[in-house]
Amino acid sequence: MQTQFSEKTLFDIPSGAEVFVQRLTSEPQLSERLREMGFCENAKVKCVSKGGNGLICLVCNSRIGINDMLAKQIVVHHENIYA
Repeated sequence: MQTQFSEKTLFDIPSGAEVFVQRLTSEPQLSERLREMGFCENAKVKCVSKGGNGLICLVCNSRIGINDMLAKQIVVHHENIYA
């Protein structure tokens, strides 16, 4: 069971929710690629849909599909903690 203080990843967010990227937990090369795609720290991300083995996100005004493995490596918050 997750508490309000446990970290949530993009994988844990329901469809329709908007969150902010806190940090990436993937290997450096993969983190760099995710940042190039728009998943950089403080980026606003909306989970458009989930299903199958992945999800579709709206990030930087673009829809991007990522698999569940990547979504689990993107730690998010519901508030912009860098503002």
